[in-house]
Amino acid sequence: MKLAIFLPNWIGDAVMATPALRAIRRKFADAEIVGVPRPYVADVLAGLDSVDRLLPYDPRGKSRDARGWRFIRALRRERFDVAVLLPNSMRSAFVAYASGAKRRVGFARDGRKWLLTDALSPHPRNVPNPVIDEYLRLAEHLGCEERSRRTELATRPEDHARLDAFWSRRSADVRRRGVVCLNPGGAFGSAKHWPVKSFGDLARRVADELERTVLVLCGPAERNAARSIVARASHPRVVSLADESPSLGLTKAAVREAELLVTTDSGPRHFAAPFDVPVVTLFGPTHIAWSETFHPLATHVQLAVDCGPCQKRVCPLKHHRCMKDLTVDRVFATVAARLESNTQDKAAA
Repeated sequence: MKLAIFLPNWIGDAVMATPALRAIRRKFADAEIVGVPRPYVADVLAGLDSVDRLLPYDPRGKSRDARGWRFIRALRRERFDVAVLLPNSMRSAFVAYASGAKRRVGFARDGRKWLLTDALSPHPRNVPNPVIDEYLRLAEHLGCEERSRRTELATRPEDHARLDAFWSRRSADVRRRGVVCLNPGGAFGSAKHWPVKSFGDLARRVADELERTVLVLCGPAERNAARSIVARASHPRVVSLADESPSLGLTKAAVREAELLVTTDSGPRHFAAPFDVPVVTLFGPTHIAWSETFHPLATHVQLAVDCGPCQKRVCPLKHHRCMKDLTVDRVFATVAARLESNTQDKAAA
């Protein structure tokens, strides 16, 4: 048997898909399982055995082999028995249909029911429910009995070697008392962003008052923001990855080795749970239930505003109160409490 699993298009969703991928792998232990990801998501699964290999799909990319009919012909040559569609897009359903897969399993969303052989009824869009559970529903439909929500990731030795090289270029004092990672980014849109000024003030207080090293994470689009946070903090123990070659592997290694992650509701937030790293997540316009990770070491911070959570990429009212009114004092108190709880838990262990 050969299965194609069309992977989610977002980094965080790809992590939340790992419980379903694990369940499918265990159910179909002797099958060949091929992941179909967007190229920028492929590194999320690096080091896991959930899929046997990847066929990257890049409909807007430069490689003709990874898009259009040339890609569909490559899928047809695979002769898949089953295609599992984790994305809800019409595009993924059409590509799965055109691939010739005998069985196509997904949610009947946005008029694509006719492209599926197994069309599951989705929850209404106005009823928040965990994405992890939705992916597990697809696995359960295939006969998978495992229902664990625990997400999983792996890091590679070369990722940790790059991180070690980064730290070796800093003074010995920089890593004195553990590392708190800050993740200020968010590909979803500007509405998820906490102000750079606030991140900078938080970084300075964590370094100064809590005597931790602060490492600011960033993807290619957040480099300038990361540099601004370091400049605003103006503290020797606040540094960033802005001048490193961007890499999901390096980011995963940094989170895995951290004492705490402080993050917006964006992709790297989901790196904490698989590595049992405590995390404080700052929510603005997004409903917590959609991306619930069920991580016991997670703390959610969200202001109660009368206009939210609105799920909009850009604040429709132009004031962005859900994030701008979230004070540094409140976030710092949450971070301090989380670190203190970590210390107590380790002492009791």
